[in-house]
Amino acid sequence: MMQHPAYGNPYEWSTRDFDLGRALGRGKFGRVYIARERETGFMVAMKVMFKSQLTKWNVEKQLLREIEIQSRLKHPHILRLYTWFHDDRRIYLALELAAQGELYKHLKAAPKGRFDEPRSARYISQVADALNYCHANNVIHRDLKPENILLTDDDNIKLADFGWSAHTKSNKRKTMCGTLDYLPPEMVDGKMYDDSVDQWCLGILCYEFLVGNPPFESQTTQHTYDKIRRLDIMYPRYMSTGAINLISKLLRIPSSSRITLRDVMNHPWVVQMKK
Repeated sequence: MMQHPAYGNPYEWSTRDFDLGRALGRGKFGRVYIARERETGFMVAMKVMFKSQLTKWNVEKQLLREIEIQSRLKHPHILRLYTWFHDDRRIYLALELAAQGELYKHLKAAPKGRFDEPRSARYISQVADALNYCHANNVIHRDLKPENILLTDDDNIKLADFGWSAHTKSNKRKTMCGTLDYLPPEMVDGKMYDDSVDQWCLGILCYEFLVGNPPFESQTTQHTYDKIRRLDIMYPRYMSTGAINLISKLLRIPSSSRITLRDVMNHPWVVQMKK
């Protein structure tokens, strides 16, 4: 956590404490800039959102929940939220800087639009580690996908974007959320679900790393739903039996039959490939 010089006194951060640099990206509600804390030179990614846009789309509560959840999570593979503040028009989130940006763009730029098995296994192990920490702290991510994973300069992943996350002690939810191609069958069917939805999404993520697109992608939403319900999945010939074994143990119905995140990290394919 960044410490301000006025250590020991309650301190409100403001725009006066940071120099904003170039834009790193843009989202629905604002932009992300590289920024430097003036006193220490500490570099962050500053997410700047317009209150008017948040109000227009009725997502103020969702943002506050995201801030509440992400500010508590401290793990090597989870993007840190250092602090946040606001002025009359904007909300500012000072986030850990993951200089290589979205993993999605690296996936699309990779040879044949997919990662090799060693790279995929290493990333999957890191994501599983991050999710395991979330679940231990009663947090379900609910929106795992390459766009919500960032990459550092030393090629390690940072799980980001907790906008759809839920902090729940009961571990039972019914809200449908996330991204179409990643939706687990229990969400598609409007059933109660628990944190094992993240295991399903991890299986989809592993497939997308290795193939370049998610397994149930279709022309229409309904067709995608049908494929998810039927577990209609095609494994390409070039995929190893170890990778297929891991994915098939994550993409399971019922959800109680999915392997644990600890089992993912200890899976022979992951252990062997990520070396």
